[in-house]
Amino acid sequence: MTMTSVFEMLKTAAANYALYRQTRNEIANLPADVALDLGIYPGDADRIAREAVYGKAA
Repeated sequence: MTMTSVFEMLKTAAANYALYRQTRNEIANLPADVALDLGIYPGDADRIAREAVYGKAA
């Protein structure tokens, strides 16, 4: 594995984690009425964000 590929892997992992955190926070902070309209329970924010960013099997 070259140093460039290691750097790219770390960069991709950091970008994915930032997207996960942003998605999780947005879901967790939805107003209750909006969350209910969307059929989302804010307590499931971690799971929903993980599946959105990393895929269902993650």
